[in-house]
Amino acid sequence: MSRVSPALTIVIKLGTSSICDEETSLPLLSNLSLMVETIVKLRNLGHRVILVTSGAIGVGLRRLNMNKKPKKLAAIQAVAAVGQGRLMRMYDDLFSQLNQPIAQILLTRHDLSDEIKFGDNDTLSAVTAGMVNADYLFLMTDVDCLYTDNPRTNPNAKPVEIVEDVGALRDRVSSPGSTLGTGGMFTKLIAADLATAAGVTTIISRGSNPQNILSIIDYLSSASKDLLPSSPPLHTRFLAKDNPMVDRKWWILHGLHTAGTIHIDEGAMRAITKVGLKSSLFAAGIVKVEGTFVAHQAVNLTIERVRKDGKGEMETVVVGKGLVNYSSTEIFRIKGCKSFEIEERLGYADSECVIHRDNLVITIKNVEDS
Repeated sequence: MSRVSPALTIVIKLGTSSICDEETSLPLLSNLSLMVETIVKLRNLGHRVILVTSGAIGVGLRRLNMNKKPKKLAAIQAVAAVGQGRLMRMYDDLFSQLNQPIAQILLTRHDLSDEIKFGDNDTLSAVTAGMVNADYLFLMTDVDCLYTDNPRTNPNAKPVEIVEDVGALRDRVSSPGSTLGTGGMFTKLIAADLATAAGVTTIISRGSNPQNILSIIDYLSSASKDLLPSSPPLHTRFLAKDNPMVDRKWWILHGLHTAGTIHIDEGAMRAITKVGLKSSLFAAGIVKVEGTFVAHQAVNLTIERVRKDGKGEMETVVVGKGLVNYSSTEIFRIKGCKSFEIEERLGYADSECVIHRDNLVITIKNVEDS
């Protein structure tokens, strides 16, 4: 039995393969019932729980007597629209049996950032976890964990249990996946990268055994692992960053729609990225503006530079992302000018800089060596 631990905020993402049978699209009621029971137990322990659920397409396919998911986006959306109501009714019926009220919040990528690749709900759950400052994000799928190779075809495949660097892992992991869902293990790595950057420990675990969540949390919350009778169930755990991004900057980078692009020169790039300086972006360093946006929207900052492969070709490098103090039209008029000239060109000056350093997130790495 789980011991009492400090109240946690837990986001659980349940994939389609854990909700619907891959061949028949029939709901896997045993899985759903176990998940509901697990969530209610977590709630009774004092934890806060958010369930990010897939399954609308799978349930819709069954309702429409379709054998496989259509290829056209409009048809997929129609199937999901049919399935969404029935899926929520199923959840409401199950939670009602345990006297647990639930509420539904619909989020799409248009509520958040077009920059994030929403292959399925994996990345959406990661952004949600970052938004609510979650302690844990559980990505429930059809395998126990990541493996070094496909365990269904290679008996020597080894489980990957703890991950510190998501980027270094991408080329050496494997996992069999179902054909019903829209995501895959790659989208789970993206989700893990996003969530851990926000300070959220991310865990991949088997969706058909949701009760494992209780054991894993119990194990991780224990002050002394030696007091536990055994190791936790097999899972892959992505460690949260020790120095996560400040909430506001994480939200600017991952949670806001990118409305346009500002191209800057080498001097501006050095000023905003140099360690110990981290200057604001001023109009003098702006070369070009792309897109139509207004003040306080988020834009990418890029620079045109010669590639390092020795071929002499130019490339566009994204330097960062920030919230602008002026519209695209205004920035077009003041680009290249000094701060004291802004009022002369616009007739007013709302700010001496185009993007303040507190609203600027640097994404380029190895700046000093670039």
